[in-house]
Amino acid sequence: MQRRTAVIVGGGPAGLTAAYELLKRSDIQPLVIEQSSQVGGISRTERYRGNHIDIGGHRFFSKSDRVMNWWLDIMPMQQTTEQAFAIQYQGQSRGVEQAGEGPDPETIDRVMLIRPRKSRIYWRRRLFDYPLSLSADTIRKMGLLRLGRAGLSYVRAAACPVTPERNLRDFIVNRFGRELYNTFFKSYTEKVWGVPCDEIPADWGAQRIKGLSILKALKHALSSRKGAGVSQKNTETSLIERFLYPKFGPGQMWETVADEIRERGGEVLLRHKATGITTANGAVNAVTVRNEDTGQETTIPADYVFSSMPIRELVRILDADTPESVRDVANGLMYRDFFTVGLLVEKMKLEDPQTGDRIRDNWIYIQEPDVLIGRLQIFNNWSPYLVADPSKTWLGLEYFCYESDEIWSRPDPELIELGTRELGTIGIIDPRDALDGCVIRVKKTYPAYFGSYTRFNEVRDYLDRFENLFCVGRNGQHRYNNQDHSMLTAMLAVDNILAGITSKKGIWEVNTEEEYHEAK
Repeated sequence: MQRRTAVIVGGGPAGLTAAYELLKRSDIQPLVIEQSSQVGGISRTERYRGNHIDIGGHRFFSKSDRVMNWWLDIMPMQQTTEQAFAIQYQGQSRGVEQAGEGPDPETIDRVMLIRPRKSRIYWRRRLFDYPLSLSADTIRKMGLLRLGRAGLSYVRAAACPVTPERNLRDFIVNRFGRELYNTFFKSYTEKVWGVPCDEIPADWGAQRIKGLSILKALKHALSSRKGAGVSQKNTETSLIERFLYPKFGPGQMWETVADEIRERGGEVLLRHKATGITTANGAVNAVTVRNEDTGQETTIPADYVFSSMPIRELVRILDADTPESVRDVANGLMYRDFFTVGLLVEKMKLEDPQTGDRIRDNWIYIQEPDVLIGRLQIFNNWSPYLVADPSKTWLGLEYFCYESDEIWSRPDPELIELGTRELGTIGIIDPRDALDGCVIRVKKTYPAYFGSYTRFNEVRDYLDRFENLFCVGRNGQHRYNNQDHSMLTAMLAVDNILAGITSKKGIWEVNTEEEYHEAK
């Protein structure tokens, strides 16, 4: 009997997880179609002259034990001299059970590092803890007058919250007060989305920061235990202190998974694009694929189709009698694009006050309205193995825009010069210390919660009619998922196939329950 086939459109975390799960748990043959020249989607690792770039910054931490164990199946946790780091799932304990166990990253590449998490906000040329704390440093930098206004503003918001919460501004003000909203949220958030916060639906906040408030942040600051392990299931994701991280960045995980898929008999085709999906009798039955290098098109029969491609494109290539209203909603979905300037510098002007060395932040939110840069990554602090020369500092300057914006099409040297100049303007580097740079552009990084999004359920309900079509991942569900959420959508889709469950409800509910909510 001929084996059943699953065509998987997209080689990011969702698509590769689906393929791996099918190979491990079924006789269904997966074929992964990836348009770009490498796997990982926005969780890939770019390389430039021996330096590695993590697109967007990816902590390997999840409230799902299933995901944590899945990652450790692929890449074991590093050797440690500290107390045990164990993760429980379905009665099994995983991780480093005793000091001295695990591979040594100095000699083994396939390994998960245990990394400290630190992120801060840069405002008025000063660094503030994120999430905020009532430390002596915060009080000194904010000043008693502003701190008093922030406290009164929070009390006012708690006593008289905005109801109903019509937009993201209302959502944040209700949880932090107007003073802190204007100080630490407004500028960065509007850089990301390109519109005022009062034009962004509250849905975004409900998904990304529902579990975080000023009270939880302060409670965590008072009760935090240094040296906590990576299994911090009762901690809001914004407050975790440690996370796992592949030695050479997130792309190493997905490159390893792709290799495992090939070794198990699956296929991963790079530089191939899905250009059509045919349907019959309420099901999808084939995917037309174009080789981006030769232009040749091939139609591949499919018993199942997993799609992590943007919903807008999926509806366009679906060969079905799609209602005009559904097409209108799909065409009206919006996406925010993104580019990173990789900048190699001799040193930063910001230093750790305790050691005098480079600051230890993984990333910094730039809350300065006089520059375009939105966030700054310090790749040395994600993993020392991301940097070719550890004596230098390897930075990622993140900019948010639309593909149609003028800045998107500027030549790379101009964008490198822009980033260098802006970091100099706000006092983070001396522009004369910039040594080298590159630019990485990423389309459709952020599915937007405006445009026609308020009618998204019309598209979802229509696509769910195709019993063997599964929408998974960030763009596949038009939802601001992190990689663990994207993986879970794929895992649940495979669960449904093997259990004969036809409802897609559980797949769409990933990252809508409170335990999945994450901060910005």
